[in-house]
Amino acid sequence: MKLYHFFRSSAAYRTRIAFNLKGIQPEMIDVDLRAPVSDQQKPEYRAVNPQALVPALVVEDTTIAQSLAIIEYLDEVYPEPPLFPRSPVNRARVRAMALAVACDMHPLNNLRVLNYLRAPLGHDEETVNAWYRHWIAVGFGGLEQEARRATGDGRHMFGQSVTIADVYIVPQMFNARRFKCDVEPYPTLRGICAHLEALPAFAKAAPEAQPNAS
Repeated sequence: MKLYHFFRSSAAYRTRIAFNLKGIQPEMIDVDLRAPVSDQQKPEYRAVNPQALVPALVVEDTTIAQSLAIIEYLDEVYPEPPLFPRSPVNRARVRAMALAVACDMHPLNNLRVLNYLRAPLGHDEETVNAWYRHWIAVGFGGLEQEARRATGDGRHMFGQSVTIADVYIVPQMFNARRFKCDVEPYPTLRGICAHLEALPAFAKAAPEAQPNAS
């Protein structure tokens, strides 16, 4: 297996966490998203993933794009430890929390969206940062309430063990702090992330722990 990733991509960060939790080490291939390198736009990478996004997992001569698809594939092929509860309704609950990040927060604050706000739309950095912080606040506001209801120990988004909801919240919290968002209103999320970030599988996946971090 080959995992194409960028050290600071929150979507790639999620997949690194999942691989670590499963105890699997794929071949890691760096895709530098930063201009002027922009590896994701080069023909060589577009041949791997026409979406020109990371992460991308190549397995059995097939490319799996999108972090959720990659993580669900891993969970099906390597079921231990499970990232979804057994109960269908609880599986839906943790998937919904993950999707709140993947569908409602991350796409609005993705690098290519922020760059489009800067150019060609011509917004200054203060406006772009205000955009970013607004959508973090909207998303975290809902997730704080969800986690408060669902956590079983104040250390996990759902119940008392790691689920896909935990895999998604930690990279999003990393991004929020990186962009200097106010996370004080979300004590449940902050407490959960503080616990998770100290776990080896999460710490090893952190952007600053990657060989190409700069």
